[in-house]
Amino acid sequence: MSRIGRMPVEVPPQVSVKVADGEVTVKGPKGELRRQISPEMGFSQEDGRLSISRPSDAKPHRALHGLTRSLVANMVEGVTKGYERGLEISGVGYRAEKDGESLVLRVGFSHPVIIKPRPGINFDVDAKNTSIKVIGIDKEMVGQTAAEIRRVRPPDAYKGKGIRYAGEHIKLKPGKAGKAVGGGKAK
Repeated sequence: MSRIGRMPVEVPPQVSVKVADGEVTVKGPKGELRRQISPEMGFSQEDGRLSISRPSDAKPHRALHGLTRSLVANMVEGVTKGYERGLEISGVGYRAEKDGESLVLRVGFSHPVIIKPRPGINFDVDAKNTSIKVIGIDKEMVGQTAAEIRRVRPPDAYKGKGIRYAGEHIKLKPGKAGKAVGGGKAK
């Protein structure tokens, strides 16, 4: 058995999980999520715990067992707590601001980059305009949106300027060796 697949999913009292025709619907205080899953996986719910079982030990069923459990657990956590992903902007004159629901990035281009949020996603910008939070209930959507924002201006390998995930460490390359030594021919 899959170690992850056999662990039950804790379902809080304010969350309802319904499985019908290969679709899982999870409703909670923060919203509702739906996802298509393999109809071969079995679900049983009792005493606030949701257990997922597989029909056989065939390789495709073993692969889907842990995946299905992780997806359902992420949905339950999303509708109760929600997810957020932090981004940091570093560079002289680089900043972010909100314009209504949209995010406006000024990151060294001749024009501002405007990013419109997907349904269910919100942006939050701090007072210094250098920190962005992507907030939502769908873990996959939050991560994808954060990756798209980072892709606008990834961190530079030499100075580290650009957009990075919060807490991400960028290993900087050394510049030209001759410049660092102050070399060149003496005249």
